[in-house]
Amino acid sequence: MVETSAPAGGAGVSEGAAHHWRADGRGGAERSGLLEGVRAYGLIVAMWLRSTMAYRASFVMTTLGNFLATAFDFVTIVLMFSHVDALGGYALPEIALLYGMAATAFGLADLLLGSMERLGSRVRDGTLDTLLVRPVPVLAQVAADRFALRRLGRIVQGLLVLGYALVTVDVVWTPDRVLMVPLAVVSGAGVFGAVFVAGAAFQFFAQDAAQVQNSVTYGGTTLLQYPPSIFAKELVRGVTFVVPLAFVSWLPSLYVLGRDYPLALPWWAAFLGPVVAGVCWLLAGLAWRAGLRAYRSTGS
Repeated sequence: MVETSAPAGGAGVSEGAAHHWRADGRGGAERSGLLEGVRAYGLIVAMWLRSTMAYRASFVMTTLGNFLATAFDFVTIVLMFSHVDALGGYALPEIALLYGMAATAFGLADLLLGSMERLGSRVRDGTLDTLLVRPVPVLAQVAADRFALRRLGRIVQGLLVLGYALVTVDVVWTPDRVLMVPLAVVSGAGVFGAVFVAGAAFQFFAQDAAQVQNSVTYGGTTLLQYPPSIFAKELVRGVTFVVPLAFVSWLPSLYVLGRDYPLALPWWAAFLGPVVAGVCWLLAGLAWRAGLRAYRSTGS
């Protein structure tokens, strides 16, 4: 993708670009901005896919490397169970269910929106200006920038662990439990996606905050791979009510397993994943708008 040079003028560039975005963001975006953004995202992703497939051997090796690197997380859990029969009262197949849901949901969000973490570097070096002056939603451009198909390795690894769990876990599969698995994965990906966008919005202000974002996304994924019973209730409350990652894996998995959640929540709370994802996206969208309006060009 060829980038045009940003016009000179320092803060004037950002003000003009922000004005352009506001006109499109509040007017055009309310009419057709979502469809326009999805279309632009698809076109940019297609461009990066063509670039990736030009070097297929490299793609295969990097995807395999991504798969193996993430697989070591579950290998560590398997090795742990070679010395213990249960962790926090959960057997290996039950831990695998927690792991598989969380890893697959995060893998989907990371594939589609993982590039958002690079926004801070664009803000620091001023290359965000080139995105602001294009007639394409900035969010779509940032999300699709350098789309990395190699991240499929993480999704495949998560699906394999999830498949193992579904085959080996001791559960009576009723229709509601069967429905819960895909519902949790899709809504969990939505929650993680909103966290990626909100974290990118924070980088408009902090600029060098990619690691803070990673502590919530990558760190949150690791947290969800273990049962909530081994964590303090204060942490469980935070992951449930503050950053609601519990709706990605913990609540759905415990519903499938027929186990009680450490906090006093009604049984139907496990089905609130789509609602929670929608609320997270609403808040992330507001944060993104606020961050974009506050952006000031470096003048470079």
